[in-house]
Order: sequence, then structure tokens, then C-alpha cells
Amino acid sequence: MRALVTGCAGFIGSHLVERLLEEGYHIVGIDCFTDYYSEDMKRKNMEGFKNNENFEFIEKDILNMNLMPVLEGVDYVFHLAAQPGVRASWGKNFEVYTRNNILATQRLLEACKGLEIKRFVFASSSSVYGDSKELPLKESLYPKPLSPYGVTKLAAENLCVLYYKNYGIPVVSLRYFTVYGPRQRPDMAFHKFIKAVLEEKAITIYGDGNQTRDFTYVSDAVNATVLGMKGEPGEIYNIGGGSRISVNKAIEVIEELTGKKAKIKYEPFQKGDMRDTYADISKAEKGLGYKPEIDINTGLKKQTEYVRNLRV
Repeated sequence: MRALVTGCAGFIGSHLVERLLEEGYHIVGIDCFTDYYSEDMKRKNMEGFKNNENFEFIEKDILNMNLMPVLEGVDYVFHLAAQPGVRASWGKNFEVYTRNNILATQRLLEACKGLEIKRFVFASSSSVYGDSKELPLKESLYPKPLSPYGVTKLAAENLCVLYYKNYGIPVVSLRYFTVYGPRQRPDMAFHKFIKAVLEEKAITIYGDGNQTRDFTYVSDAVNATVLGMKGEPGEIYNIGGGSRISVNKAIEVIEELTGKKAKIKYEPFQKGDMRDTYADISKAEKGLGYKPEIDINTGLKKQTEYVRNLRV
């Protein structure tokens, strides 16, 4: 079987490639190494598989390439390439987000028209929900994103549904909830928190720290993505980790794991940040057979070890 993975050098994408290679897939990976964070870090993410005989790498921008030869013979498409970051998506940066999150998705969907793609799995985000007071968050809730980033992910989801209804492309969208673990982007909370505690530097928390997140370990997110290959076309599934805790509590866990006390500086909430997230994953459990396996203590232990090793 042959699969295309966009964003193959990224946090989740690189883990997904490893998993699919283990299962015997031939992988075509695309990544253009956007400058959102270190290209070196993304290239290191690929170290374990870049020379695998069943992996073919294309370093190009989806919007600046001929996708037809790449898609020839592909059974599954995993579209993980995106411009990440809630807080960076405001102002003039929005043009980058519309380009990389909306236009690139449309271009890939357009290229899939008429092909015998078994599933097109799209990586969406819990950011589409906004600050809903109805918890846990269900896929049936009307989405009201709080950030331009969330708007672009919701627009891409809607494009996926349009191309399914009008062209029969069997799209499955997955709304990831705060994925963490080894290879997490350096701008993401746990990576920053662990690094700061280890280096005895201050942690900045926006808000009072009592805001909660449904944290999802990366191997659970990858497992859900693979299970997405049998999802119902045109459907959306929440992918949460079952580890909803407050930011303050997460820092306490990091303190226990590092044996060091965090130096915390509280700042006002940032625009675009959601107060609480909590995924209702019953649809994914029933429709995909998804079940998260890694709790927050185990996951943070693995990520702390990873960040320690980065510093050596």
C-alpha cells in the first residue's frame, strides 16, 4: 500500500511516517520546512526514516508543485502540513495561514479528484470550537473559533466536506486536542515549560493557570490518525487524550519529574486562547475503535526525557 504524508518532518507527521513504515507502507513524504521553527529540528525528526527504502521524500511547497505524479498509485492521503500557532495568526501573518492552511488544502483536494483514494485523512484542531461552555466538546457543536488559526482550520474542514459531497473524495477530519510528546514544537507549552524548569528559568503562564486542556500524547494521536483510514467519509472525529488537567497541575507534574521548582510568572490571557478544552471522544471510540492509552504522567515523563536529551 502507498500513502502520501504532507508535513512529514513535523511533530505528528514524523511519528506517523514511522508508524506507517512499521506497518509496511510505502510512504511519499512532502515538507517544505516553513520558517515557523527550526529547520534543523525538523530534519532531525526524519533521521530515523529518511534513508528507509520505503520512504520517498519531496522537499517542496504543495502550492508550487505538480501533485499529479506524486498522487499516482497513492491509496491513502494524510494531510498534516499546516501553519501552526494560535497567537501568531493575527495581523499580517493571517495571509500565511490562509495560504498554508486553506489554499494548500484546496489544492491537494483538487488534485485528488477522479483518483481512487481510499481515504483522505485531514488533521484539524480543537481550536475550531472556540470558548464553548458546553463540555465535553461534541462534534455536533456549532464551531466558533477564537483565533484566525482556528478560522483557517475550520475553513479547511469545510472544504473537505465540500469535496466529499461534490466529488466523492473520502475525507475524514480529525480534531486533535493539544498533542504533546517527543518532537513537540519548541513554541508549545510543555516543551517550553520543561526546558525552563530544567534551566531554572521563569515560565510565563497566560491567565491564572487554572485553565484546562485535554492533553493527547503523540502516539495516541498517531494511532487515531491510522484508524482514520477506516473512518466514515465526510465525518469529523474528536481526538482527545483523556488527560484533562489544569496548566498549574501539569507544571506540578513537571516539577515532580525534574526534581526542580518552577519559577512562574502570570500574565493576562492572550487573545485567541481557549479557557478550557475537553473532548467527547465517544464518536471516535465507536466509529474508529480509538482509545487513548498514555496518561499525562507517563506522557510527560517521556517528553521530559526527550527535552533533557536535547540539552546534552
